[in-house]
Formats: sequence, C-alpha cells, structure tokens
Amino acid sequence: MALLQIAEPGQSSDPHQHRVAIGIDLGTTHSLVATVRSGQAQVLPDQHGHVLLPSVVHYSNEATSYGYEAQDFLVNDPTNTITSVKRFMGRSQADIKFQHPYQLLGTAQDMPTFQTAVGQKTPVEISADLLTQLKHRAEQSVAHLIQGAVITVPAYFDEAQRQATRDAAQLAGLNVLRLLNEPTAAAVAYGLDHTSQLEIDQNYVIYDLGGGTFDVSILRFSQGVFEVLATGGHTALGGDDLDRLIVKWLKQQLAIDNVDNETYAHLVIAAKKAKEDLSTQKHVSIQVEQQKIELDRATFEKIIQPALDRTLHVCKRVLRDAKLELTDIKHVVLVGGSTRSYAVQDAVEQLFKQTPLCSINPDEVVAIGAAMTADQLIGNRTDQALLLDVTPLSLGLETMGGLVERLIPRNTAIPIARKQEFTTYQDGQTAMLIHVLQGERDLVEHCRSLGQFVLHGIPPMTAGQARIEVTFQVDADGLLAVSAQETTSGTQANIDIKPSYGLSDTDMERLLLDGYKYAEEDKHLRHLHETKMEAERELEALTQAIKADATLLTPEQLTKLQQAQQQLVTTLQSDQIDDIERSIKQLKHYSDQFAALRMNRHIDHALKGTKLDDWSTPSTK
Repeated sequence: MALLQIAEPGQSSDPHQHRVAIGIDLGTTHSLVATVRSGQAQVLPDQHGHVLLPSVVHYSNEATSYGYEAQDFLVNDPTNTITSVKRFMGRSQADIKFQHPYQLLGTAQDMPTFQTAVGQKTPVEISADLLTQLKHRAEQSVAHLIQGAVITVPAYFDEAQRQATRDAAQLAGLNVLRLLNEPTAAAVAYGLDHTSQLEIDQNYVIYDLGGGTFDVSILRFSQGVFEVLATGGHTALGGDDLDRLIVKWLKQQLAIDNVDNETYAHLVIAAKKAKEDLSTQKHVSIQVEQQKIELDRATFEKIIQPALDRTLHVCKRVLRDAKLELTDIKHVVLVGGSTRSYAVQDAVEQLFKQTPLCSINPDEVVAIGAAMTADQLIGNRTDQALLLDVTPLSLGLETMGGLVERLIPRNTAIPIARKQEFTTYQDGQTAMLIHVLQGERDLVEHCRSLGQFVLHGIPPMTAGQARIEVTFQVDADGLLAVSAQETTSGTQANIDIKPSYGLSDTDMERLLLDGYKYAEEDKHLRHLHETKMEAERELEALTQAIKADATLLTPEQLTKLQQAQQQLVTTLQSDQIDDIERSIKQLKHYSDQFAALRMNRHIDHALKGTKLDDWSTPSTK
C-alpha cells in the first residue's frame, strides 16, 4: 500500500511540481534505499518492515529470489546464490583471490562472469537486479515517479568500479544523478541533521567499515561546505574479512584444513552470528561440526586484530596526507554495520583518544546522506551544503623517457579540469601518443595504465614548435575524460577512461605506499631520466649542426668536439648521474665555441651588403 506524504501547512511544494529522488547505499552485505519526506530523510522498508536488503541473489529455473529469501539457499545451493557481488565489480578475475563457491568464466584480465542455473551473469547484471529491487521498494513507498537517484560507492572505488556501478544503475532503469562517496554521504547526514552540534571550521574523521569495503576520510565543514581533505582505504576489507578470520580460527580449533562449499557456508554463518552476538555479549558458544566452541571478546579481538591494524594504519596515513594531528580532529563518525563490533569501536577510540559518534544507525547513515543529496540535486532544496570530493590517486600522462607528468595530484577536489601544453620531440612529427596513467611514482613502469589514444594530424614542423594542449577532466562521479588538441591546426582527439577491470586492494595500497617509500629514489631516477633526455636532445642538435657547418671548425677543433660527443654517448649507457653531468659539461665547453662561430657567421650573413648609416637613428629637425 502506498503511503501518503504529509507536510506542515506552507511547507509542501506544489504537488504538480514536486519531484522525488532516492538515495541508495549499494552495500557489500546489505543495501538500503532512502528518500526525503516532509524535509526529513528516512530509509524505506519492504512489505515486511525490513529496511535492510541483504545483497544476496539466488538464481534458479523456477524463480529468482532476493535478500532474506535468497539467504535460505546459501547452504543448500551456494553456487547459484551470489553474495558480496560488490567485491567483483570492476575487478579482474586475477584479483579475486578470496575463497568462494562460484564458477567464474572469462580470462584472468577480464571482469569475471558467474555461471548460474539461468545462464551467465556478470557482476553488473547482478548488481542491477539488486538495484531494481530497491527501485521497486521506493516506487511502492512513495506516490510519485522516481526521477533520479544518488548511489553511494566506496571512496576508493577507481574509474572501472565506478563505471561498473553506473552501468548497473542504468541497466536497472535508474537516472543516476551522482555517484557519491560513502564517507561524504555520512558527513552529509551528520552535518545537516545535527548542524547545531557541529561547529564551523572543524575537521571530522569518517571511519566506514562495511561488509566488504573500508574507507576513512577526513572532511572539513566550514560555512556550508564539506571539503574532503584526504581519503584512504581498501576496496576489499570489511566485515566479510572479519568473518573469514573467525572461520580460519574455527578451522584451527577443529583441526581441519580444507572444507567443501556447504561446510564453509555453515562456518561463515556461524562466524557472522558470533561476531554480531559479541557486540552485546562477553562470550558466545559456537555450534559447528557437532562440536561446541567457546569464543570470548578477548579472543575475538586477537583474531580480528590483523584486519583492525590495517584500518588503523590507513587512518594514520590519511592524517599525514591531510597534514593534521590527532588533536585537530573534532569528532570521529562510525559508519557501516561492522562498526557495531565492540572491538572496532574500542580500537577507534584508542587511536583517536575520543568516543566516536554513532547516534545515527551506522547501517542507515550512508543511505540517509545519499537521499539528502539526491533531494538537493533534484532541485527540491537549495540550502544544503556544497560537497567537494577528491581524487583518490594522482592522474597524469607519459612523457619522453618513460616519465610521468602529473596533471591532477591525489586528493584534488572534484569536479576538476586541468590543462597543460606539451610539444613534439622530433622534427616533422605528425602524431603523438597520449598515455594516461594513475599512481604516485615518477616512472611509467611503476604506475597503472588507464588507457591511451593517438593524436593524428599534427602539422610537420621543427621539434618543440608544435603546441599540444592536453585536458584532464574528472566529473563529480570521479570519472575521467582526456582530450588533446594541436592549437595551430585545431586537430583533436579524446578518450573516456573505462578500464576493463579495477584495482585490487593490494594494488591500491601499493600505489600509495610506494609513493612514500620510494620518494627519494624516484627523485633521483627522475633527475637521471631528465638529464639523459636533455643530453640526447643536445647530441641530436649538435649532430645536425656539424653536418651543416663543420667547415667553421679547424680539424683540431672538430676532433675535440667529436671526441667529447662520443664520450657523452658512451657515458649515457650507464646510470651514473655524476659521470653524465661531467661529460655534458665537457661537451658544452666545445659546443659553446662551435655555437659562437655559427652565431657570428649568421650575423655576418645578416649584415652583409649594409652600411653603418643603415643602422643609425634618423635625426629629427
């Protein structure tokens, strides 16, 4: 039965003008949908009163079931019961290294496809099925057409994972207003629901530990603007991993190594229940394999400590990125069902030396913030905060010598557009390869390739004369588009970055940590490569000059110049920067003399046939 929307007198918009938008938290373990009614955001229940939709889909020849109904098949039909599909979104099959009961199809470098009883299903299609259920729930709860949706994603979802999420939403028939980072959505919910509790110019940490992903963001709220100062996390770290650690412990207690899919499903269910019960109880009994195993809070904390340590390590790194100390943090906000755990709350409290906020249901806070944002974007309200998300990793392109030129550094507020001019390296060059990269290192080989395209039609001219304007544009969803244009001719080319797979959690962490770990080494390598490139450019120019004007030199001068030239060519084969710079300096001694002779000859030619009077200033009368 549809519910009536009731508003206070004078607060209801014209019914013919009112527009309805929804916010969707597409979670790894649970999903929710919310909307704004009479100025208040609220999550929408199903016909049974459940606001949480377990992110589970069961496929069979008889019917497809979702949520709680699909969970009933986890043990009896695990290969056709898809859970945690968010972990597969935008990732290659080679990245899927955790245990699962599914038959995956496709190559190692492609996003995997699930073989089910009803045929092949991609992660995008399965996510679309879940989004469709949430869409239907919203349509049954409100008396208006759903005109748009804001869908939340982990802050550390890369371009491939964000694009896969948008594709799933469009497949479900949703008009995507925006993809919103989950920590930002939580900040919206707290900042705008409880503005009286928040002071301006204060920093807040959003600690978001969900079922399958972890994000931590530092946001500054000032005069109606939420600005993300820094963000970090893992795309594959969450409550599921805590469950797996408990399962590993249970297998050790039972003295078993390998288990079949059905037994593994039993262990996961038992581990999940034990984890949830320990949020309110000091010890629990776990009944598995006809044995009763006791688990108390202290043991539980030791079991999950490796995962907690990883989250705390990210928190410390993000604080460094934001250039803040612990004392600079006003509040810590807990988001995600996994933060209900006593062990998680205690670990966060010890790190930040304060009791974290969790007054809004951590399962619902992201959906509420998404609904408030959707209500703003659809045009119902204009008095909400401005959201400034950031790019999680630096974006740039390849330049000569295998170097990376960064156009958009990590933690830059989005949407953003940056332009930079480049030029050709060789005489008569008519095309240029634009290779787009993501990462924090200075060499191409250490970064991740996002895509490439070729700009054709550059007018042939002397090296360095062409002007190639390259534009990087990241939209509010975090999706990247790159274009290049030769300014004199107007020829242009572009690419929308849509990689076939996303970064694994290990790769994401590696790209960031390597940026810090190898900072000094990268600085040295960049200097080495730039020095080599400049030397090679000088050698090429000198070779052409000798061909044209060798007669200006005496035999002795020419021999010394060519010997110095050959010495530099030989030295370039090594990676000894001091030797290369020494050879460059020696060559410059002779090449400068040669350049002076060439300059004098050109001046002589220019002045030939003129008189001194031709250059004198005319007198005035």
